[in-house]
Amino acid sequence: MAQKPRTVICVGDIHGYISKLSNLWLNLQSAIDPSEFSSALVIFLGDYCDRGPETRKVIDFLISLPEKHPDQTHVFLAGNHDFAFSGFLGLLPRPSDGSDLKDTWKEYEGSEEREGWYRGEGFEDMHLQGRRWAGKIKATFNSVKGMAYKGSIYDAGSTFESYGVPHGSSDLMKAVPESHKKFLTNMVWVHEEDDVCIDTEEGLKHCKLIAVHAGLEKGNNVEEQLKLLRAKDTSISKIQHLSGRKNVWDIPQWAPWKTSHRWHEIDNR
Repeated sequence: MAQKPRTVICVGDIHGYISKLSNLWLNLQSAIDPSEFSSALVIFLGDYCDRGPETRKVIDFLISLPEKHPDQTHVFLAGNHDFAFSGFLGLLPRPSDGSDLKDTWKEYEGSEEREGWYRGEGFEDMHLQGRRWAGKIKATFNSVKGMAYKGSIYDAGSTFESYGVPHGSSDLMKAVPESHKKFLTNMVWVHEEDDVCIDTEEGLKHCKLIAVHAGLEKGNNVEEQLKLLRAKDTSISKIQHLSGRKNVWDIPQWAPWKTSHRWHEIDNR
């Protein structure tokens, strides 16, 4: 008798909303067979922080999962917001090419004044995205999203507040618990599974799964992109695979979460 394919769960952007995450988890437990849920591969696709009011509680929830569900496999991908949060806290690896993190500022330095990049403690050796994340943008309203900015271009004000410090304060570096810093440090930029089964109109299909927060770029060599993501190359000012919108592959049309555009399928046959 053929072994039943493992259940794979992919969870998109949480953005500090602990109540929505808790409700989603309860719904998953109710909707999936208990034996399948208990052994599932759960891939969180990134963007755990910002916008919503409870980033700290969200990360506490995620950290608790391996102990609560020891037979599950949990993967925590970095989103662009989490990358920037890590950059502010000084948790990013050093650029492998020997360059300085401050070298990432050059490409976008024309936006520094408008975006109000962070200039407080530790900024001299901070990745561009960390400075943007903790900065104070002059505009008050984001016309693209149709909502007010929450402190910075990343809407990071609510993350600072969830740790009990004012937006843009270097006190956050001390307020974030070591367990949260370890979680952020250990996030991966890409996750690969060699054999995942997908139900399609033509029947069960065996595929390779590549999970990335925003997506792989169109027209570029896949293996070269995967090499960059596996290596966590922080010499890049803006990692399109974590931030891109227009230049990433489209999600397969059969996928129920197709609007999240973060799942890539390569036929394994």
